[in-house]
Amino acid sequence: MQVTETLNEGLKHEFKISVPASDLDAKADAKLVDLKDKVRLNGFRPGKVPVAHLKKIYGRSVMAETIDQTISDTNRQIFEDRGFRLAGEPKITMPTEKDQVEELLSGKTDLTYTVAIEVVPPIQLADFKSFSVEKPVVDVSDADVDDAIKRIAEGSRPYNAKTEGVAEKGDRVTISFKGTINGEAFDGGTGEGIQVVIGAGQFIPGFEEQLIGIGTNETRTLKVSFPKNYLNEKLAGQPAEFETTATLIEAPGETTIDDEFAKTLGLESLDKLKEAARERLTAEFAGATRQKVKRALLDRLDDSHKFEAPPSLVAEEFNLMWNSIKAEMDSSGKTFADENTTEEAAKEEYHKIADRRVRLGLVLSEIGEKNKITVTDDEVSRAVIERARQMPGREKEVWDYYRSNAQALAQLRAPIYEDKVVDFVLELANVTEKKVTKEELFKDEDAEKTAA
Repeated sequence: MQVTETLNEGLKHEFKISVPASDLDAKADAKLVDLKDKVRLNGFRPGKVPVAHLKKIYGRSVMAETIDQTISDTNRQIFEDRGFRLAGEPKITMPTEKDQVEELLSGKTDLTYTVAIEVVPPIQLADFKSFSVEKPVVDVSDADVDDAIKRIAEGSRPYNAKTEGVAEKGDRVTISFKGTINGEAFDGGTGEGIQVVIGAGQFIPGFEEQLIGIGTNETRTLKVSFPKNYLNEKLAGQPAEFETTATLIEAPGETTIDDEFAKTLGLESLDKLKEAARERLTAEFAGATRQKVKRALLDRLDDSHKFEAPPSLVAEEFNLMWNSIKAEMDSSGKTFADENTTEEAAKEEYHKIADRRVRLGLVLSEIGEKNKITVTDDEVSRAVIERARQMPGREKEVWDYYRSNAQALAQLRAPIYEDKVVDFVLELANVTEKKVTKEELFKDEDAEKTAA
């Protein structure tokens, strides 16, 4: 066998490989000898079929199998000998001319092919004990708990029927309506006994505002336009009219926050409600703190590991991000000018983000591999169960989906692995707590999620 490296540029390599026909023939004959004891042919006793006869019948298929196995074994040996970690699947190029293929399958010519690969560069990990990470901490105050309970109370406030007067902002109006576009009714355009809180933003823009001043049993024609990004593409951007009748108008009442209110929420007392609210806020603040710490650590890892990311992986990550961005912009009707940028500048920015994501992914993978960090089947199963709990009534459907979908299961495993690697590094790093305000903790949260 002869191996010649024909390309060595950065992370890209290409090899030309030639395997003598005699080597292929010997391997194919060995397969045929093994096959002799397994096949049953008329006129021959078991195990007594001559290899020459088997070759006439199965020679081409056995040679094809031999060639595939030889290519696989040879490539693996080449990559292992050079210590290569592949960034993607190897690209193999073989003769395609009919005559050449025929001679190869007949064992009359050498196997000659090229294999092109892109490799992951060697990664020299930093000394994580030298890392300093700041952990923002917020204590849950009594005022935070009171505010949370007030929000719950506002969402649970009673409504009392108005015996006189008209609808005002904040009132709940029960309506029936019939919608038309250009005088024609459309699917989903009618409703009976629908409750609308004026100002809550439940309906398409402009609808609720036109209910202000309507009286009980009064009928109005409301003129609105469906948003350009409306889910139903047939209705998106279309002007419509809704003949609307108010059958009941209710004014919001006041909710007394006491033990009785807590009982309507399934809790024993107001003190128990406060405990539950404090626990929820504590978990919410802890989650935000975790995100801040993780982002800070990823920034530190990014700064400490500068290397060329495999271009194919960056391109793949960029394409996923860019397609998502374009789809979102198309559905919302926005342009790059609306975002005070250009398509070229946006592409450049997202390419940088893609490059960062790929490099951080490789660094985290290297840390996990060198420190034998793994995700157990039990951890993945718990993640599947948690997903199933989020979809009541469809638990079996969710479970079956993940059990039969390896890619979906891998997507569940990936963030678990990442978090375990992050926790490993944080154990070694110098983490110091810093008291911050609630506003500081949640500042720029969306921007951080995009860049992480």
